[in-house]
Amino acid sequence: MKNQLYTNVSVFDGVSKGTYLGEVLIQGNRIKAVVKGKNQISKEGAEVIDGQGSTLMPGLVNCHGHISYPNLGGSLSDIGDIPPEEHMLLTVHNAKTMIDYGFTAVVSAAAAKPRLDIVLRNEIEAGRVPGPRLRACTPQFNTTAGPWDARQLHMDHATFDEIADGPIEFRRKVRMYIREGVDMVKLSISGDNFSREFAGEQDTTISEDEIAAATEVAHSRGVRLCSHSRSDQSVLLSMKYGIEIIHHATHISDRTVEKLGRKSSKFFVCPALGITYATAYEAQDWGVDADYVETRYLVREFELGCKIARKLVAAGVKVLPFGDYGVAWNPLGTDSRDLEHFVNQVGFSPAQTLTMATKWGGECYAGVGNTVEIGEVKEDYLADLIMIDGDPLSDITLFQDQDNFLMIMKNGEYHKKPRNRRISRKQRQVR
Repeated sequence: MKNQLYTNVSVFDGVSKGTYLGEVLIQGNRIKAVVKGKNQISKEGAEVIDGQGSTLMPGLVNCHGHISYPNLGGSLSDIGDIPPEEHMLLTVHNAKTMIDYGFTAVVSAAAAKPRLDIVLRNEIEAGRVPGPRLRACTPQFNTTAGPWDARQLHMDHATFDEIADGPIEFRRKVRMYIREGVDMVKLSISGDNFSREFAGEQDTTISEDEIAAATEVAHSRGVRLCSHSRSDQSVLLSMKYGIEIIHHATHISDRTVEKLGRKSSKFFVCPALGITYATAYEAQDWGVDADYVETRYLVREFELGCKIARKLVAAGVKVLPFGDYGVAWNPLGTDSRDLEHFVNQVGFSPAQTLTMATKWGGECYAGVGNTVEIGEVKEDYLADLIMIDGDPLSDITLFQDQDNFLMIMKNGEYHKKPRNRRISRKQRQVR
């Protein structure tokens, strides 16, 4: 494929507080040049794409993805009841949905069944199915009587977890998933009010010796970890044992916020606000009534999650949007609503929010201490780019309409080829 030269585009590079009129040259699978202004890069030998004033920016990076979650609205065991063959097909469909909405990379925060992430990642990398770059994860490790342990003595049920008890079993099962090829191990260290009949959010449900065993094996094999950690104690344990991606952190103390701030280069926090908001305010059609919302304290949970996100960012911690999409009232494909929540509910600026969704997401995808190659419009970075019909710094909801994606590129190849804007010529002028 020829070099592609994007001209007459408003560039959001992932780090700036605004956009600028610029040109971007793609050579192979990498960004060759980024310049401000017009007619700065030679057009010789390149396919020229006139962006007509649209916004060119890095692809979105979701660091709390559940690509294999099936958008169901029933009981948790309904997920376990899906046969693996049908579930794999659903997962492939979800992967296409994610990249259709501009997500060019996903760090999984748990698969719904043991090998779904692994097989999907391999198929995407082989070019046989469309989808984002993917860090494949285990199902979330849980203990007997931990959150989402839906088994009964008289009848077995499965949800989306892997049950282990004791250090020996944790070691064995983590080794098993490493053998199968995971990139990530997920530990459910705290409970959750969504499953408070099993274990509430203030409960620590994996013992320290079990955490130590699991993390020892993962670290020894170069496999990363993430944790479901709502309670203060679960976040402290995640930090102690080098679990670099911490999901939720809803109930952490100011002292723990300060500790995370002092070690901000080593950890990422994904609060996953969207599921709480959607369940509290939008799930009535799926049988989530006012009593459920009240007894799970979901309105308080959302407000507290927003408050903690503000505190963490003020302390210098990298907080990332997205997470826990994949149920009927919070389906995959609507993940970008988190960007709206970050702006309208948490109070971050649109530019700050998009930096979290791109640059910081790229850093999280790479992993602590590793070379970062995605998340910015920057020379020598991989060409994972999207082009948006409009200015997302003025309207953060643009990502929620699939038609607003004029172009989607991953690794220098088009998932969606460029097309013209839908607005008038007058509106196409770059300011």
